[in-house]
Amino acid sequence: MKKIFILLVILTNGLLPAQQKIQNGENFAIVIHGGAGTILKKNLTDELEKEYKDKIAQAMQAGYDTLKNGGRSMDAVVAAIKILEDSPLFNAGKGSVFTADGKNEMDAAIMDGNTLKAGAVAGVRTIKNPITAALCVLEKSQHVMMVGSGAEKFVKTCSCEFADTSYFFEQKRWDQLQKIKQTEKMESDHGFVSPVEDKDKKFGTVGVVALDKAGNIAAGTSTGGMTNKKFGRVGDAPIIGAGTYANNKTCGVSCTGHGEYFIRAVAAYDVSALMEYKGLSVEQAAAEVVMKKLKSMGGEGGLIAIDKKGNITMPFNSAGMYRGYMKGNGKKEILIFK
Repeated sequence: MKKIFILLVILTNGLLPAQQKIQNGENFAIVIHGGAGTILKKNLTDELEKEYKDKIAQAMQAGYDTLKNGGRSMDAVVAAIKILEDSPLFNAGKGSVFTADGKNEMDAAIMDGNTLKAGAVAGVRTIKNPITAALCVLEKSQHVMMVGSGAEKFVKTCSCEFADTSYFFEQKRWDQLQKIKQTEKMESDHGFVSPVEDKDKKFGTVGVVALDKAGNIAAGTSTGGMTNKKFGRVGDAPIIGAGTYANNKTCGVSCTGHGEYFIRAVAAYDVSALMEYKGLSVEQAAAEVVMKKLKSMGGEGGLIAIDKKGNITMPFNSAGMYRGYMKGNGKKEILIFK
C-alpha cells in the first residue's frame, strides 16, 4: 500500500508538470505576426501605428479567447487570421496586393502539430478568407495543397465564404502597383535600375501559431504575395516546411519575408529539425535560421514560433516586424520595431 501511494505521488507531482499546467489552464499561448520588412518609425504616423497595434490586439484576443475556452489550437489560428485577412492594413485577404496583371491572388496554409496533417491553397481569387480554405483542404481532403480554380471549386464543399473579386480592391494597393509599373517603364526607357525606396520594401504576410490546453500546436499563414508578381508566382507562405510548420514534438512556426529564400532554406521546418536533432531551444533554433542561415543567403524577414512548453520567440533580421503574443497567465506584448 505504501509503495502504491509513493508511486501516485511521483506520477502526480514529479513526472507530469507540463500536463498539470495544461490541465490547470496555464500553459496555452498565441503568437501573431503581420509581416516584416523595412518598417520604419519615420514612415508610420502615430495614428497608423495605433491602427496596426489595435488590429493585431483584436486578432490576438480572438485567438486567445478560443484557447481560454478550451478550443483547438487550429481554431484559434483561424479565428485570429480571419481578422487580419478582413483588414486592409495587411497583405492578406481584403488587403492583398495586386499581381502584374492587376489581379489579387492569395495563398494560405495551416498545419496541425498533433497529426502532422496540413492544408494549403495558392492563387485563389474569390475566397474571402483563404485560411478557411486551407483548413478545408486539411480536414476534408486527402491532399495538402490545391491551387487556383480547382481549390475554389473544392472548398465550395465546406462553409467557406466567397466574395466577388471587387471585394479585394484597395486603392492603396492599386497605387503601389502603378508606382512599380512606372518605375519599370523608366528603367526600360532609360536602361537603368532605380533603387527600391525603404518605405516600399515590405514583406506582407500574416501568421499565427497557437498552443492549446491539450498541448496541441498549430500554425497558419496567409498572404496576398508580392506586388507586381508575374507568371503565377507562389511564395513560401502556403508551402509546408518553408513558410508554415507545426509539430507537437518541437514547435509551430509561421514565417514572413522574401519567400524565395524561405523556400530554399526550408526555414519553418529547419527550426523544428534543429530542435529535434540538435537539441536546441526554440529561441536558439529560430535565431540560427533567421539571423544566420537566411542572412547568409541574403534572405530578409522573420518568423514567430511556440514550443511544446509554451516558450515563444519572434526573431527578424529586417528593420521591423508587426508582432505580438499572449500567454495563458495573461502576459502579452505587441511590438513593431526592434
